[in-house]
Amino acid sequence: MRINLTSVFVDDQDKALLFYTEKLGFVKKADVPLGAYRWLTVVSPEQPDGTELLLEPDAHPAARPYMSALHGDGIPATSFAVDDVRAEYDRLRAVGVRFTQEPVAAGPVTVAVLDDTCGNLIQIAQYG
Repeated sequence: MRINLTSVFVDDQDKALLFYTEKLGFVKKADVPLGAYRWLTVVSPEQPDGTELLLEPDAHPAARPYMSALHGDGIPATSFAVDDVRAEYDRLRAVGVRFTQEPVAAGPVTVAVLDDTCGNLIQIAQYG
């Protein structure tokens, strides 16, 4: 068994696609119209057949309160692994990404937290 799909709720799929591709560097994998919304996924360019991230509309009544509570408490919606948190932090800040937490060591992991502009905080983590 393996994880092939995970998701984050987003307040605007078009805005999310631009952020996750143009800022974070993911690539679009699927874009299937489904009425007012789309089945819209991105993947790491390093693993094009790896785990897909669904940019899921926050249309469900529970989604917005959930997102708001996590964001308000500073809790990331998900975490992405990077080889070098400091280098990724510097690269992302240079393209206008806003961080709510600078890189910090927490035992065997170094983490930073960014705002995805779509209602979520996202952690980037370097292990080891």
